[in-house]
Amino acid sequence: MENILYSNIEGEGGIPMLVIHGYFGMSDNWKTFGRQMAEKGYEVHLLDLRNHGRSFHSEDWSYDVMVDDVVRYMDYHAMCDAIVLGHSMGGKLAMKLATRYPSKVEKLIIADISPRAYAPHHQEIFEALSAVDFSAKPSRQEVEQTVAKYIPDMGTRMFLMKSLYWKEPGQLAFRFNLDVFIKNDEVVGEPLEDGAEYLGETLFVRGGNSKYIQEKDEVLIKEHFPSSKIETIPNVGHWLHAENPQMFFEIVYAFVQ
Repeated sequence: MENILYSNIEGEGGIPMLVIHGYFGMSDNWKTFGRQMAEKGYEVHLLDLRNHGRSFHSEDWSYDVMVDDVVRYMDYHAMCDAIVLGHSMGGKLAMKLATRYPSKVEKLIIADISPRAYAPHHQEIFEALSAVDFSAKPSRQEVEQTVAKYIPDMGTRMFLMKSLYWKEPGQLAFRFNLDVFIKNDEVVGEPLEDGAEYLGETLFVRGGNSKYIQEKDEVLIKEHFPSSKIETIPNVGHWLHAENPQMFFEIVYAFVQ
């Protein structure tokens, strides 16, 4: 069998919804949201992208191959179309999916990312994660202490630590493919192609304290997504779905209904 993305599926037989996590993330980050949507009658597929979570690792790392992965996943699950939600890198991926395969996307929800280019800005995270020496068989606490020297923000640290797992007894590892990310750091910030367009209903949700979607981005968003609207969750940053999960859920649910 070709490589099919790993997923957690919440709910059964309802309206299909795909949830695509961000850089260094995984499906587990979205479990609460998935359950909430499942209770409302949706069949929610929480994906692990390639090189993340429990999905396969690969040296091929681009939005093109990730779009192909999602299309293959949909075909494998006999899903002709779905509501698609993506956060950050997953949002950029969802935009590319919708503009290339509009018939596969019933509605589009983008969490805290715009179609523009972003300069590489994950150096601090790369340094922190590269500083962990797994050959010394560190404990979870020791890994976190190492990471903390580079990343004082507890929220970011906890998010990264979610991908730490016991590869075998006594041996921890990260689930994501750090080497490939470091080699291809420019990939994540790539813009949506000029002229790419999705005419379906689209919702952008941004964090009030986040700089990822700025006022200057609104014109560009309308160019690519003419049927779009933007909602803001006040007093939250880039991880808006984790910082105010209830308001995030309510905004998304009102839109999909």
